[in-house]
Amino acid sequence: MLVDSHCHLDFPDFADELDAVVQRGRDHGVGLFLTINTHLTRFERVLAVAERFPDVYSTVGIHPHEAGSEPHAETERLIELARHPKVVGFGETGLDYYYDKSPRDRQRDSFRAHIAAAREVGLPVIVHTRDADGDTMDILAEEMAKGAFTGLIHCFSSGPELAEKALEIGLYISISGIVTFKKAEALQQTVKTVPLDRLLVETDCPYLAPIPFRGKRNEPAYVAHTAAKVAELQGVSSAELASATTANFHRLFTKVPA
Repeated sequence: MLVDSHCHLDFPDFADELDAVVQRGRDHGVGLFLTINTHLTRFERVLAVAERFPDVYSTVGIHPHEAGSEPHAETERLIELARHPKVVGFGETGLDYYYDKSPRDRQRDSFRAHIAAAREVGLPVIVHTRDADGDTMDILAEEMAKGAFTGLIHCFSSGPELAEKALEIGLYISISGIVTFKKAEALQQTVKTVPLDRLLVETDCPYLAPIPFRGKRNEPAYVAHTAAKVAELQGVSSAELASATTANFHRLFTKVPA
């Protein structure tokens, strides 16, 4: 069994055929789907998808792109919404200095609020970072010093330094379809160095479809192609990779029934 540990099933891209998309994922070995909240004001829509399918779970959070336009991320509110049995983590949150769609101070404040929620209730935080590795790691280290929490770097596309630092503080690394791209040699080399027991796989669909679907709408079924590439880089069989990443997902997302 595979887990698509990061998808966006509430996005309009899937509205006309959501049942078929989920079923195709199942047909390609996906046993669990984690659909990610990006706007707190759209949380009910994300939750509705999770409630609709027994094998779909959700998170609650505000994407860094939306940190300036969404209501301020209050830790107490995040915790309240996470009491729902289908909500198993916080995010995605973090920093994105590439697009800078939200003021950086708002991004940093929102990031810390999500981490505080993760620390208080023991659910993982899903971290997005782009062109902000230094600040991301500084905040993670500072917050970890206040008290332990769990989490992962999602759609990992940075270099070995960020991977090493994230692993040092106990985070997991989630790999998307980017790893299959021909020009992703640096990422591929980094993936080889990540311990198998700290890896997850994801689609981040509808974005970042792996080879051979690059340029098309991504969907959970395609996580199998990402997993096959990660298995090759790790030097293990596809079955071993699937077993390991599924076990890792359950170890991190403890609220999801095993």
